[in-house]
Amino acid sequence: MIQYRTISTDEICRELFKDFIRRQKVTKCWRRVNGEWVIKDDPFIDDWTEEEYGELVSLLRRTLDRGGFVYGAFCDNLLKGFVSVEAGLFCPEQRYLDLSSIHVSEDMRGRGIGKALFLAAKKWAKSKGAAKLYISAHSAVESQAFYKAMDCVEAQVYQKEHVEREPYDCQLECVL
Repeated sequence: MIQYRTISTDEICRELFKDFIRRQKVTKCWRRVNGEWVIKDDPFIDDWTEEEYGELVSLLRRTLDRGGFVYGAFCDNLLKGFVSVEAGLFCPEQRYLDLSSIHVSEDMRGRGIGKALFLAAKKWAKSKGAAKLYISAHSAVESQAFYKAMDCVEAQVYQKEHVEREPYDCQLECVL
């Protein structure tokens, strides 16, 4: 049985992710070509190195230190999914809050965990005065299908920092 709960700062360490499998086998991705979105072959395996897990730990701790939201899905007390939302509205016209991460362990995908995490993020963001979630989302066809199912659409305004950091991501938004 999956249990969902807020994750505290003191829990966030490399050990929290010891049974989390980030691995995603990607074959096709969405790419913008001449102003149009098209699906292109782009096979690769997305996974995190130990250094990237270390960066993740730092980023999630910083999210909480700044008043953000980190929420997890646990199976037998093992982390199997998580979502984070940054505090602080940006782009005043859109009233965005940044959904900075959402991941489900490879061994638990397809069970509704991502949806539950996304809905929790939406609820939290709305309670903080946001009108929309902003998502710089992986361009893999499967990832984009998830976001479409969550009623995400292309962002009306792109956040420059996200585009520069991940130029192949799709910039999305979701009305709360």
